[in-house]
Amino acid sequence: MRRNWAARLRHLTLDGLRAVTLENERLRVTVVPDKGGDVVEFLHKPTDTDFVWLSPQGLRDPRDHRHGAADDVAQFVDHYEGGWQEAFPNGGAPSEYRGARLAQHGEVAGLPWSCEVVADSEEEVAVRLGVRTRRLPYRVEKVFRLRSGTAALEVEGRATNESDLTLHAMWGQHIVYGLPFLRAGARIRLPEGVRVIPHAGPINPAGRRVRPGGPWRWPVVPADGGGETDLSVVPERGGPSDIVYLTGFTEGWYEISGDIGMRVEWDAALLPYLWMWQELGASTGYPWWGRAYTLGLEPFAGMPTDGLAAAVDNGSALSLGPHETKVLSWRAEVLA
Repeated sequence: MRRNWAARLRHLTLDGLRAVTLENERLRVTVVPDKGGDVVEFLHKPTDTDFVWLSPQGLRDPRDHRHGAADDVAQFVDHYEGGWQEAFPNGGAPSEYRGARLAQHGEVAGLPWSCEVVADSEEEVAVRLGVRTRRLPYRVEKVFRLRSGTAALEVEGRATNESDLTLHAMWGQHIVYGLPFLRAGARIRLPEGVRVIPHAGPINPAGRRVRPGGPWRWPVVPADGGGETDLSVVPERGGPSDIVYLTGFTEGWYEISGDIGMRVEWDAALLPYLWMWQELGASTGYPWWGRAYTLGLEPFAGMPTDGLAAAVDNGSALSLGPHETKVLSWRAEVLA
C-alpha cells in the first residue's frame, strides 16, 4: 500500500526523465536517475523553502539533441538545470587523462543511472543509484536515505576502479544554492583553521582574486584594486563572478544561513577541498546571460577547476588502486 505519511517514496517522470521523490514530514527531495542522479529539489516543507538553484533553461535530457547538439565538452553546461550533481572522475574544465578526453565535470553527471529501492518503510526510505563510466573503468554508486521526522538527507557514495591498474580521479559534490533560500547577507560558517587557496586565473573580466595564503576570513580583493569583501558573507546581486578553494579541514562541514540554514557534513579526509563558486549576475555572455544568482559550496577531491590532468600534476587527485573502492558519506541538514 502506498503511503502518504511518515517516510515515503514516489516514482515519477519529469520532462520525460525518470525521477524519484524521497519525502517525510519535513523534507521532500527529488532525484533524477536519468540525468546523473541530480538532486533537483530539496524542499523544507514547514517553511516552503527549496535550497536548490534552478537554471532558467530548465531540465533537459542530455540524450535529446532537439535543444541543439551538445558537443563532447559542453554537455554539462548545455544541459545544466541547476540542481546538485555528482562530479566524477573529472572536476571543472575539460581535460585529457591517459588518452581519454573528459568533458567538464564528466562523466557521470551526464549519464543515466540505474535505480533500485533498498528501503521503504514508515521509518526510512532509500534508493541506490549506479552507473559505469564510459571512458574510464569506474563503477559509481550512491544511496540516498531519508529517515522519518528528520530534516537531513544522508548519502553514501562508492567509487570502484574496475581495472588492474592504478588510476586517478577527481570526485566532488556540485552543491549549488539559489533563490528563494540564497539571499544577500547570508552567512557562511566553517571550522577553525580553514584557509583560502586563490584561483590562479581570471573567472571573467569582472572576476576577483584572493590574497594568497590567507585564512578563511581574509577578504576577497577585486581585480581593479578597489574595496574589500568578506568571503563569509553572500554578496548582493550583480557582484562579480568568483571561485576560490578552501582547505585545512580537520572536520568536513559548513553552514550557510539567513532566516533558515543548511549544514553539510562530509568526509574531509577523502574530499579535502571545498570549492566556493559564485555567479551573481555579472557574467552577461554564455552561458549565464546575466540571469544567474547562485553560490556553490562543493566538497571536492582535487583542485583547481582545470580538470583531472592538472590535479594529477599537482598531487591533489584521488588515487585508486586496482579494484579499490572508495566510500564517501555525506549529509545535508536543514537548520530551522
